[in-house]
Formats: sequence, C-alpha cells, structure tokens
Amino acid sequence: MSKYNLFEGYGIEIEYMIVDAETYKVTPVADMLLSKLAGEPVSEYSEDGLGYSNELVKHVIELKTDGPAKSLEHLANQFHKGVQRVSEILKDMNCILMPTAMHPFMVPEKETQLWQDESAEIYETYDRIFNCKGHGWSNLQSVHINLPFAGDEQFRRLHAAIRPILPIIPALAASSPIVEREVTGILDNRLAFYRKNQRTVPEVAGSIIPERVYTEAEYNKDIF
Repeated sequence: MSKYNLFEGYGIEIEYMIVDAETYKVTPVADMLLSKLAGEPVSEYSEDGLGYSNELVKHVIELKTDGPAKSLEHLANQFHKGVQRVSEILKDMNCILMPTAMHPFMVPEKETQLWQDESAEIYETYDRIFNCKGHGWSNLQSVHINLPFAGDEQFRRLHAAIRPILPIIPALAASSPIVEREVTGILDNRLAFYRKNQRTVPEVAGSIIPERVYTEAEYNKDIF
C-alpha cells in the first residue's frame, strides 16, 4: 500500500525533443546532454529536486520530479529552472528544446535513433515487437501525472474521477496538427497515432479510457 494518501504527493514527468537551433531537425544528443549534466556518462541524473533521464530515442530528454512532490505550488518554477539549465548546456551544441506533442516535420523512418546505452535491450525489444521508428513512438512527447492512493476506497474515488477527464484532455492540449509538413485536419495527431501504434499487442493500450473498476485487484485483473 502507498504511504501517500490522495493528493499528498505528485509525480510530474515532461518530455522535450532536442532539435537543431537553426534547422529544427531532431538531434540525437540526449546522451551527451546527460553526461554534461552529471559530469560522467549516465542515463539518469538528479539535481535540485529534479530528475533528468533518457527516453526511448536519443533526441528526447525527460525532466521529472525527483520522487513525489508534496505540492504543485512551486513545480512550475522548478521545471522552468530545469529547462533553463538544460538549455544552457544545449546552447554549446547549437541545440534547443522543442515543446508540443510531436515534431511537425520529422520523418521517423529516416531520423530515429534508439537509445543505445543503459537498458537498451528494453528499447530494442519494443522496437522488434512494435517497430518504434514511427509516429507515436519516436515522434512523440508527453506529460505524465502520477497520483498516489492508499487503499481501495481512495483507488475507487481516484479512478472514477480520472475516467471522465481523460477524453477532455486531448481537446484542451491538442498541439499536433501537422505531420511531415502536411496539415492533416486532425488537431491531435499524436493521439491518433498513439491509438494504433500498439496494434500488434492491443492489450497494452486497451480501450485508452479504462473500464470501470472499483478495487486495485480488479484493476490488475481486468485492465493491467
């Protein structure tokens, strides 16, 4: 059981693409960035309450809370300082961070470089099963919000509250109308690709909006 009750801790993870400062092409230097942050080759580094880590591909860096944060109040400033810290290092590489849900003109089949250092076998296995050199895999970035619960009553309340919010989030956060320089008519192409990118093993994604369950055991059995 979690030692945190509802809203006693928050885990926030934000992914950013690293791109060339002039051409905006994705630039696979996350390994060099992490090494410069830590002063040695690493896949993960923590500093001033923030964690910095690799992702599936070498052009993405993740910033995250270093463990559960007790409040959301100061996290915006904390992440802003982390972005500034990373940006200063990237300046020497003629690179910048790019936000939004996916890159508007990246061609994943040609530009993808999977992470090759620690835990590379995990990413290679994903690539073998799902072919990660595509939109929704290597051309994708997102924000993760992790919320704790303690016991089935808190789980029931949290799960019930999250389900109706999930369909609204894409409408509020849509930021990927362009794919490989083409305006597709879809405002959230990230989600459109994400819906299909695990069709080889569809159980991984399920119905996206999870089924109604009322206990952690039901969740593990029927969803997870």
